[in-house]
Parts: sequence; structure tokens; C-alpha cells
Amino acid sequence: MKISYREALREALRDALASDPRVFLMGEDVGRYGGSYAVSKGLLEAFGPERVRDTPLSELGFVGAGVGAALGGMRPIVEVMTVNFSLLAMDQIVNGAAALRHMSGGQLHVPLVIRMATGAGRQLAAQHSHSFEGWYAHVPGLRVLAPATIADARGMLEPALACPDPVILFEHVRLYNLEGELGDDPSAWRCDIRSAAMRRAGDAVTIIAYGGGLLRALEAADQLAGEGIEAEVIDLRVLRPLDTPTLLGSVRKTHRAVVVDEGWKSGSLSAEIVARLMEGAFYDLDAPVGRVCSEEVPMPYALPLEEAALPQPGKIVAAVRTLLGKT
Repeated sequence: MKISYREALREALRDALASDPRVFLMGEDVGRYGGSYAVSKGLLEAFGPERVRDTPLSELGFVGAGVGAALGGMRPIVEVMTVNFSLLAMDQIVNGAAALRHMSGGQLHVPLVIRMATGAGRQLAAQHSHSFEGWYAHVPGLRVLAPATIADARGMLEPALACPDPVILFEHVRLYNLEGELGDDPSAWRCDIRSAAMRRAGDAVTIIAYGGGLLRALEAADQLAGEGIEAEVIDLRVLRPLDTPTLLGSVRKTHRAVVVDEGWKSGSLSAEIVARLMEGAFYDLDAPVGRVCSEEVPMPYALPLEEAALPQPGKIVAAVRTLLGKT
């Protein structure tokens, strides 16, 4: 069955609402409008306004309501229109949801799922286009997911709702229109929310990516294969907790690594990954770990500048060639 990333997310939401009366969806324009990216289109008509709730324009308020509902035994799914707007709710997420189980000695749980669009590539400028996944991956008490495939878009919500801790689900804006085949058998899309995934096998270099960066990493791997360089591509998909053993296992095989991260290089998730590779596989590396990140500027609006600011397949290929001494 051919399905888009957007439709896969919608089917996951539909299943969750149909299978558990405690589940409800809330956020700006999720109901009558069908969601800013049309993910929740048709769900209001199917489940009604008690289960699909439009909220006022206040991330601090409705994310806080989601935290309270989760503490009260519900299973809320809160949609934040874009990751930039989630900064308005950072106090509720970091000081509230992430900390309450630990502060209560395990007496309280916050089984909350927060969905948000992230990343650039659609000319939405600096207040709608950044990648703050690394900020949230820094916080103990949160589980942070970045589905980059249609199967993961379909399969990650169910285990996220079953998690006793708050889960942040990042949906990259460039992926919503992605289409592909997805089998009807649930085994085609069921997944855990603990493990990274190898998307392409290789022996010359490991390319580590997540979210919107995965497609560009795979495109770069295709280009490199044309040059006789077989790259292994690892999709992080779970940003907290990181699946360090999978990363180390790949690097011990290829002896080289490039990390692709749409966040800024300074203080980034890519820096944490490089540190873990150096700590766990230093003597297996034949070259320093490379990084391909966004340029250190607020994301531009103009398309040529936006494209120039982002990690592109050509930049990834160039980084691999440098590691292999082929520049």
C-alpha cells in the first residue's frame, strides 16, 4: 500500500484514538482546520470535539493542560505547531513533565506525547525553521524520537503512548509529502523506541543521521557508491536515550564516521555523538569524526540561502572524501 509520511502519522493517531478512550489530541488548529500540516484532517469528524480539541494560541497553557491531564490518568497527545513555538512551553516540559517522576520518587508519571514539526526546507524563515532536537535530548526524564521513515511515522506513536514518561515526537517538515510502500501487516511498521536502525550497509565509512537529514545521508551514500565508496547509514531515530552500542558497532567496522545534524554545530547533538564515539571507539578510528551541520546563522528565508545553510548531500560527500583522503 502506497502511503505518505503525513498519512502514516494520521493513521497512527486514528488507531490511538480508536483503541483507548483515554487518548485525546489537542493543539492549535488540530480540529476544524485539520492541523497546520494536515496530519489530523478528518479526525474531528470521526471522534468529535471532546477527543480532538482546538486550543487557544498559548503553548504554555495547552502544554501545561496536557501535563495535568497526563497526571490525571489520561493519555494526551499535544501538537505544537513548530519546534520554535515549543520554547514558549519549555518551563512546562523541562521543569514540569520531565522532572515530576523523579521529584515524586516515582509516585507520579506523565504519560504525555508532544508532537511538533521541526527543521527547515520550506522557506518558513527563522522563527519556524530551526532544529532544537538536541536541546530536548539534553534533558533527563524525556524520551526524544525523530521518525525519518514512513514505517516509523506509523509505528512510533503506539509505544510512545505506552511510555510512562513524556515523549517528544519530532516530525520534519520536509518529510510530510514523502511517499512509499507500507504493508498492511502491523509487523511492517511496529518498532521499539530504544534502538537506532541501519538503513544501508557499508564498510568504508559510517554516516549517522536522523529526521530530515536521513534522506540526504542516503542520497550522499548513493553518490559515494558511484565512486566505489560503500557508506553505512545509521538512522538514530531515538535521540534520547541514544543507542550508543549500535553506533560503536558500526564505527568499529568502518573505522570512520560522519555525523549529519541539522542543528548548529556549537553545543549540538552531533557534538555529543562525536564525544561518545571518541570515548568508546577511539582506537578503532582511522580519522577524526566529521560533522556536517547547519551554518551558524538564523535560518534564512530566501531559498538559495536556506539551501546553502543546510546540510546537503554534496557537503556530506565532501566530508567523506576528506576522511578518506580523496579531496
